[in-house]
Amino acid sequence: MAKIKIQLNETKKDSILKNAAMLFRSKGFKATSVRELADTLGVEAPSLYNHIGSKAELLQEICFDIAADYSTFMQTIISSPENADKKTKKLIEFHIQKLFIDFDKVYVADYEWKQLPKKQLGEFLIQRKIYENNFVEIIEEGIKKKLFKKLQPRITVLTILSAVRGLEFLKSKKNNFTVEVLQQNMVNHLLNGITN
Repeated sequence: MAKIKIQLNETKKDSILKNAAMLFRSKGFKATSVRELADTLGVEAPSLYNHIGSKAELLQEICFDIAADYSTFMQTIISSPENADKKTKKLIEFHIQKLFIDFDKVYVADYEWKQLPKKQLGEFLIQRKIYENNFVEIIEEGIKKKLFKKLQPRITVLTILSAVRGLEFLKSKKNNFTVEVLQQNMVNHLLNGITN
């Protein structure tokens, strides 16, 4: 029986999640079968069930892993003594870096989360809302300290998140921008639009 191929410093579960994210991104969650995932891993579909409970479980792990990464970083930013403009800069940079390091997983968490089972969907939406509210509070803090223009904070946050999410089109087209160049440009464009 064939074994799941793994990369250096990777577990079988890591390999399964990485390949699942790639398939969910390219074909969509609904259109991806466990058999296709098994084929990409070089194993039979029944043996894959020794490592996973279901396709939905994989989607859940991908979405919640990404959400946890964002939440953990946000907590670091919130506890930082830096001003709101520096916090916002670091959040933009983190989003860009995360997109380029975990492209497939971030894409799946951004677009396929709607396919989560009802209970997990509710939990995921709560986590997203908490993250968004924390970001809004940072923008509000910057407005109070006159670091940012008096713009609607929630619209500012949604604009930032949407702009960064749009970079996936650059990533998928294999442009030769480095993460650092994108971070510098996006921070410059986004912060100069809201700073005094």
